Amino acid sequence: LQVKSENRKTIWNTEEVPEGSEFDDTWDPREEPEYEILFKQCVGTEDVFFGMSGKDPSTACCEDIVIKIKLPETKYSDITLDIQDKVLDLRTPKKKLLLHLPYPVNSKEGRARFLSEEEILEVTLRVSRKFDFINFA
Repeated sequence: LQVKSENRKTIWNTEEVPEGSEFDDTWDPREEPEYEILFKQCVGTEDVFFGMSGKDPSTACCEDIVIKIKLPETKYSDITLDIQDKVLDLRTPKKKLLLHLPYPVNSKEGRARFLSEEEILEVTLRVSRKFDFINFA
């Protein structure tokens, strides 16, 4: 398969570059913090006992992604967090996390809270899939 480039000086096509790669900092010496990705769904008794909505325990039926990031010896004011549709970018003076998210998210409806006693940043993001307006109506 030969793909013609619009510009002859281009060494790769835009389709070949992974989404979010513009955030990669391979030269950055800061270490990556430990993190955990959890999926969250809203269910009621009609789901649990009767199975009326058709939801199942899979990630495809989850509405939110919760990312718990361990940030020992970090103050809330030192945290810089940038959320794009498919990428979470977190920076502190000692740690850096560039996380490609498993599903696209609505970057404007997320929320984050810092649990200072546990030294954990908890980021909750709303999953944005094409047909969620049908599935979760």
